Amino acid sequence: MKFKLDENISPQAAKVFTDHGFDVHSVRDEELTGCNDDHLISVCTVEQRILVTLDLDFSDIRKYPPSSYMGIIVLRTEKQSRNHIISILERVIPILKKENIKGKLMIIEENKIRLR
Repeated sequence: MKFKLDENISPQAAKVFTDHGFDVHSVRDEELTGCNDDHLISVCTVEQRILVTLDLDFSDIRKYPPSSYMGIIVLRTEKQSRNHIISILERVIPILKKENIKGKLMIIEENKIRLR
């Protein structure tokens, strides 16, 4: 699986993915910071990458129907510090290894994961 980390996810979180053999790019590394959501999701589509973001706009299935994309992961956490996000991602990696999220929306909260 290939992932793209939105600008609101620390680039250091990429190590969580690469340590488990995933291909990951960061919006920051690709100089896409500040681009609008529609452009970002279209880049993800072209690159066939799953978007990982804190941006709740991507959880709106009317605007971003999951079946139109490789997958969208929205982190909906109380704390958004770098270390907390990395901790959450480390807990989610085993699920990502088992679950095919192509065309799905995964909403990750502190103590639960919803998959649509």
